Amino acid sequence: MIQRSIGSRLLAGLAVVAIVVSACSTPAGSTAASAGASAAAPSTAAGSAAPGSAAAKQYKIGYSNGGGVGNGFREEQVCTAKAQAKASGAVSELTTIHRNTDAAGQLSDLRDLIAKGVNAIVFNPNDPDALNPALAEAKAAGIVTVSVDAFVTDPSTWNLYNNQVKYAEIGAKWLFDQLGGTGTVWYTRGLAGHPADNDRDIGFKNVLKDYPNIKIVPSNDGVATGWDPATATQLTNDFIASGQYDKVNGIWASGMGKQIVDAIKAANKPFVPIADADVGGFVTQLLDPTGFPGLKGAAVTNTASVGGAGITLALKLLNGETVTATDPTKANTILLDPVLVDNLSDAGKAELKAWQSVPGMDPLWPLSLSIEGWTTYDPNTVPASCKGA
Repeated sequence: MIQRSIGSRLLAGLAVVAIVVSACSTPAGSTAASAGASAAAPSTAAGSAAPGSAAAKQYKIGYSNGGGVGNGFREEQVCTAKAQAKASGAVSELTTIHRNTDAAGQLSDLRDLIAKGVNAIVFNPNDPDALNPALAEAKAAGIVTVSVDAFVTDPSTWNLYNNQVKYAEIGAKWLFDQLGGTGTVWYTRGLAGHPADNDRDIGFKNVLKDYPNIKIVPSNDGVATGWDPATATQLTNDFIASGQYDKVNGIWASGMGKQIVDAIKAANKPFVPIADADVGGFVTQLLDPTGFPGLKGAAVTNTASVGGAGITLALKLLNGETVTATDPTKANTILLDPVLVDNLSDAGKAELKAWQSVPGMDPLWPLSLSIEGWTTYDPNTVPASCKGA
């Protein structure tokens, strides 16, 4: 079964680095045509040309990521921001603050970027409300602010992120249907308190209400992996050692599916159906019936290219372009819709295989490296030019 909504094929410690954006080399071109959101699916299309030119106005942009250092999604997200800043031709300097911290620490990071005199700040928020004092200070200083991957409640900040409620809904529905509406599901979550994790929990529970014969362990609130690969592996090992794994019929993951599947294989346990994100290593497992016999799974797109898209949105706002919100429930918000593909049919396997078309991808990275209308770099250059930068 394949569920698709593709209107077009779209697509650890402190690391504080001031980056003049020559770090990633991608040619610039002309302006992206649309400010609207569209379905996000892995793609190798380079998208429309970049807005930069030799005479383009230059801006300084700050980028703050306050957690998930070492997590594939977060690393790729920062990388795409660097790639898009270079491709735009309009960013003279990108200052990146990429570290594991709490909301108070990220509040301080935003203030550091304000003090640096940037024109815009793009950030992945640790909390929907706690950063508002610094965001108000940014507005007072004439600085544009853009939140990516999750929303904030500051009324002057634009939000651009994957529809995490829908992400959870389509994955949970697929999983519960695989179980015939009856059984026990291990519910593994992400970073406790993060707005994206909160939204996914809402989506998961939205669907759970329609499946009264599905039991959730360890509880309906799940268990947090912190989106940390080592933590996810340890939690799975403990779950298996306790004997609880032998009693579950399915697993809903939140980007840590590869680690969970690897731990199950290492323990010589049979696989149960699992729904997770479009992380490269997990998709490889779904396509390897010899190495992972009997593994049934579905990958839901969760593009990390929101980092690059956030740079584009900041530049549009700095240039006074009209941007149209797409979420009727939140002001200044653009949502990107996810897509689910499973490995239960030849067509689904072919689709998953097509997602792997960019060489050199880190297995912990999501496979979607571009968003039509929002990123203008060549996706094929991202791994070589930006990975680990």
